[in-house]
Amino acid sequence: MNAREEIDKLREQIEYHSHRYYDMDEPEISDNEYDTLMNRLKELEKANPELITKDSPTQKVGGQAKREAGALVKHNVPMLSLRDVFSKEEVMSFVEDMQNAFANPEFVVEYKIDGLSMSLRYENGKLVMAETRGDGIEYGEDVTANALMIDDVVPTLKDPFEYFEIRGEVYMTNESFDNVNKKQELLGKKTFANPRNCAAGSLRQLDSKIVKERNLSLFIFNLQQARGRDFPTHTSCYEYMKSQGIKVIDNYKVCKTAEDVWQAICDIGDKRGELGYDIDGAVVKLNSYEERRIAGTTSKVPKWAVAYKYPPEEKETVLTDVELTVGRTGRINPTAIFNPIRLCGTTVSRATMHNQDFIDDLDIGIGDTIVVYKSGEIIPKIKNVVRSKRPSTTTTYKIPDVCPVCGAKTLRDKDSANIVCTSPTCPAQLENHIINFVGRDAMDIKGFGSTYIIDLVREGYIKDIADIYTLYRYRDELVDKGIIGKEGNTDKLLKVIDNSKSNGAVMLLTGLGIPNIGKGAAKNLIKHFGSIDSLMNADKEAITKVDDIGDISAESIYEYFHNEKNVDIIMRLKEYGVNMQGQIENSSDALLGKTFVITGTLPTMGRKEAAALIESNGGKCSSSVSKKTDYLVAGENAGSKLKKAQDLGVEVISEDMLVNMIK
Repeated sequence: MNAREEIDKLREQIEYHSHRYYDMDEPEISDNEYDTLMNRLKELEKANPELITKDSPTQKVGGQAKREAGALVKHNVPMLSLRDVFSKEEVMSFVEDMQNAFANPEFVVEYKIDGLSMSLRYENGKLVMAETRGDGIEYGEDVTANALMIDDVVPTLKDPFEYFEIRGEVYMTNESFDNVNKKQELLGKKTFANPRNCAAGSLRQLDSKIVKERNLSLFIFNLQQARGRDFPTHTSCYEYMKSQGIKVIDNYKVCKTAEDVWQAICDIGDKRGELGYDIDGAVVKLNSYEERRIAGTTSKVPKWAVAYKYPPEEKETVLTDVELTVGRTGRINPTAIFNPIRLCGTTVSRATMHNQDFIDDLDIGIGDTIVVYKSGEIIPKIKNVVRSKRPSTTTTYKIPDVCPVCGAKTLRDKDSANIVCTSPTCPAQLENHIINFVGRDAMDIKGFGSTYIIDLVREGYIKDIADIYTLYRYRDELVDKGIIGKEGNTDKLLKVIDNSKSNGAVMLLTGLGIPNIGKGAAKNLIKHFGSIDSLMNADKEAITKVDDIGDISAESIYEYFHNEKNVDIIMRLKEYGVNMQGQIENSSDALLGKTFVITGTLPTMGRKEAAALIESNGGKCSSSVSKKTDYLVAGENAGSKLKKAQDLGVEVISEDMLVNMIK
């Protein structure tokens, strides 16, 4: 057997076993046997480089094309957004405009899937590139390796031709989304807000196995470009795609009149809650590709299509209870508990009721049928009460005049609608105060979970934040009682607590929980005064000279540091060795001396969060791109900053690439 024959045989074997392992989760050989095959292929290709091909298993990750997730690629065809319309009149106007421009045009009405847009490029029937929408005009992100982990992505066409580029929407079914969030909860990780966010974040993962595990799906909804075959209409292209095993949008309908178009939109709206995935509208588009070409596009949207957006999804349910919690300031927080309903892809059973004024304004009582919707498709909110369905025994709910935790009297705050617990020793206030103190935005004592805090407070080990630094004295008791778990867990947490003493004063000041003083204000204060001691000795006038500190915040700070109990806590913290001096609080120096600009929507971080990450690792953030910019962190819909960065030769990176730089 010559080298070419052996290489061909090895590639065939490896492709087969890769498919069994990655796509079917049914491996037939061990990892060691698989590695032996792969290593032999690498040896042969190294000795015969002229025989290396792009689709060789050695050029793939996890059996798929080897590409760095997040690398920018230039669009062959712009991935434009659609013009949104919100009324029947706007839909009718669009249809009439097309009817005036063309003789008897056909329209296709189809679901608008709520997901992440992705295009697939095929050359001679082989998938060679998958890319995200990116800025929609010039550049997207190469996600080929991850796309091939999606079962709905067809790697090879049965009936190929020269070039075929199609566009679709990556999404998650409700079932897959629920399964991912259940796993996140079991691992103690943050759950995803909705299926769209989860799908978008998953597709950009550096590890393709995560994409496979999360079971993403894909619907194709458009032909971008074809060379070597003609398609007269959108639906004729759909028929070809279906013959190739490509999954296109479900239940599309061809219409000829404005009334037919509107009825199809209404029919989709009626079925919206019955689907196993989220849609956020219906798309109306011309069926003829020639008519689309003549209609043309603007710089942002095609003129031959519109997207009708349905009103926010809302559903009725029954209020079964009101749960009361106490915040660290003593505020009583009422939360509505209702029969679970599905909204925007997630199951919800709770919504905030804010305060007694909110409850009174809506006249809400236990047993009422309420209408719930999602604000921004994330936060459940109560819209109103269905008065006609109110039981005869239901009355407006009243927050009790005693604290639900300690039983102390509650009073309405004179300056707000809040009802607060009057006891300064209320355990709930202390628990929440400690949770805030050890949290990521404050002292960042990792592993100090709320369950430990509640138990330590209720067992009497913690009576204020300074007591955290005396827990080592009770190490053996804590181990015997199992409050923090086994011996190893206890020792690990005590070590993290001890290490936190060296944190900068900004973290300590943030953790004190002074009203109106968050991390940003704490940074400005420590930058100005240099230490907690200097701040404690400052008068109100001196405090107001600090950037972004007004009279109300200055009053809060001054009162806090002139309260005997608080001063005692600060003195004890100092005695226990907690740092009171300002210092640069870098997690690392990985980005030291580098300037970053952040633009677009990042997959998993907000811009403020990304900026904080950069700054905590030694980097600087700027709001505008210039020759001094080292990196542009670009997300979806990056806009003009991306183009300027490219013109100036500034390196453009993704969120994952930023995280990798720090790692």
